[in-house]
Amino acid sequence: MIRAIVLAAGESKRMGMPKALLQFGGATFLEQIVSVLQQSEVDGVTVVLGAQAARIRASTDLAGVDVVVNEDYRKGQLSSLVAGLKSRPFQTEAILVCLVDNPLVTGAIVNRVVRAFHETGKPIVIPVFKGRRGHPALFARAMFDELLNAPADEGARYVVRSHKDQVFEVDIPEPAILARIDTPEDYLSHFGMAPRIMER
Repeated sequence: MIRAIVLAAGESKRMGMPKALLQFGGATFLEQIVSVLQQSEVDGVTVVLGAQAARIRASTDLAGVDVVVNEDYRKGQLSSLVAGLKSRPFQTEAILVCLVDNPLVTGAIVNRVVRAFHETGKPIVIPVFKGRRGHPALFARAMFDELLNAPADEGARYVVRSHKDQVFEVDIPEPAILARIDTPEDYLSHFGMAPRIMER
């Protein structure tokens, strides 16, 4: 079983508004990511919320998704990954770590990463575009304990660096894996308009 974990607990300080609720076509960033994952080859989706969790849940369709609220979200991204990892189903053999500020990832990208894991058996799979690593990254069960105990200031990067010989890089022909929409300027660059949120 491959479990996707969407990290959406941050305070979005640089954006100035919740990135999970930013508009992506007729959906929010979070809804777009969840929709892609639900139509992909992952077996389930966990969304980790934190800052403004109640507001995001009230404005987002998360049907069919497990939602975890990370009360320690101020401790950084690793705390959210740990919260999601701790809530995983027992039979989870790998997790796919997805970021809420990258709604451009497609089902084809997700499936390439998942298939690379099944085909190679490598415990860490990272998508690469023209030599640059991006997201979503996959970690097998063998890496779970190290993720749970990684240094807070380094997070999953520490685990990747500690196992360089066990990383498989899967070439992706789309720069979408590199997109991080963290600021109003990023949003304007990608969508041609000032950032706006969708609330119901």
